[in-house]
Amino acid sequence: MNLNNLECISEFIDIDEYLDFMNFVKSHMQYPEWLGDFSKKDLEFMLKNESKIWIYYLNKIPICSMMFIPSKEKVANYGPMFVNPNYVGKNLQYQMLKKLDEYSLNLGYINAMATIHPDNIYSINNFIKDDFEFISQKEYKRGLRNKYLKKLN
Repeated sequence: MNLNNLECISEFIDIDEYLDFMNFVKSHMQYPEWLGDFSKKDLEFMLKNESKIWIYYLNKIPICSMMFIPSKEKVANYGPMFVNPNYVGKNLQYQMLKKLDEYSLNLGYINAMATIHPDNIYSINNFIKDDFEFISQKEYKRGLRNKYLKKLN
């Protein structure tokens, strides 16, 4: 499946719809704790402060989503990425990573960072394939996460 063939909404995101989609995905995950949580209030604040969400649709059905979170240190933070359970295994996360890389570069970011649950080998493999390197492990409110960093070219 090619991300470019899906309808992409990245402006005027309906936060309730986004949260419904995230909760749908989490309800079908074996380990829902792998996907972090943002409240509606958090998301509203973030979107007003230059964060960006993309939701990709096929026939009005949400297929996948990604999030960019800016930082003052010119390190792009790749926020939650998730895929509709009916479309897992179709290379969508890796394609979203490439889109986030391009978006971050266009904004002048030098590095990109992401946190991933240490047991989420599927995401870890995609990030390593996209040239991210493990840098450390940290305990957050949402649990233990590996931190990965990539130098954007």
